[in-house]
Amino acid sequence: MDKDLKIRSLEYMTRIRRFEEKTIQLYQENRIWGHLHPYIGQEAVAAGTCLALEKTDYILSTHRGHGHCIAKGGDMNRMMAELLGKETGSCRGRGGSMHIADIDCGILGANGIVGGGIPISVGVGLSCKMEGRKRSAVCFFGEGAVNNGVFHESLNMAAIFRLPVIFICENNLYAVSTSVSDSSAGSSIWNKACAYDIPGIEADGMDVEDIYGKVSDAVSRARSDKGPTLMEARTYRFYGHHLQDAQAYRDKKEAETYRNTMDPVKNYRQKLLKDEIIDEASLKKMEENLKKEVEDALRFAEDSPLPDLEEYLESIKDL
Repeated sequence: MDKDLKIRSLEYMTRIRRFEEKTIQLYQENRIWGHLHPYIGQEAVAAGTCLALEKTDYILSTHRGHGHCIAKGGDMNRMMAELLGKETGSCRGRGGSMHIADIDCGILGANGIVGGGIPISVGVGLSCKMEGRKRSAVCFFGEGAVNNGVFHESLNMAAIFRLPVIFICENNLYAVSTSVSDSSAGSSIWNKACAYDIPGIEADGMDVEDIYGKVSDAVSRARSDKGPTLMEARTYRFYGHHLQDAQAYRDKKEAETYRNTMDPVKNYRQKLLKDEIIDEASLKKMEENLKKEVEDALRFAEDSPLPDLEEYLESIKDL
């Protein structure tokens, strides 16, 4: 990474963090309905991955997908409007937090179904290959999705046809309340790639530079018609599965240790300061600009109209 890319990495992660902090506030004020799954703690995975992609590449996201969409360049105004159920939202206020999409940026949709995006990514990769486009498809999913049959079926098909798909498992240790050690056989997830004779790599999901470097290699491989890659990014969510999660399944000291010593945003900020990549004045300006971006997005959403009730079922009336 050169200097500019390092600064952009910090900017991407901080933008995600500030957006998520604002959505948590709105949820606590009962302005966002349904469940909210904060991405705080995992920002390095989304930022490092999407910085390694082109705008023409595709991503498929999860129920914890705000960070992916922001890092890929999704319209924050439309995202916030969607969360508030407004007509100007990315799904016209019909989908909410777990269904953010922005086709123009290659964001093919978040998905509330565990592992639901995995087979879709295979279809996207197949279309890219059949049309001869030098594009890749990145599919994000949690470690809980690895235990679904569709994970193995998808890796098998992607391997057979050498599809340009990068499967990224964000292993944050818990599938809702179930520890990965209780649900997935073997000591690693990346090693499951050996069953399909494709590369399996492990990455530090709290280190944006490690993620960027390894995803860049996987993307290069995909564009060279060498097929898919499975990457396990070891990370940690600082909040519960959702904001009403009491988190009785994990030790409070464990969570505190991650927050205090392994915060990807805080640690990278300190690294760039120490290496004189950025100074305090520039950091302050970055924070001010990002805070304004988030506040502007909220203002846009607040000023946007609610969907017309007579048209609310317009998109599904013929199903």
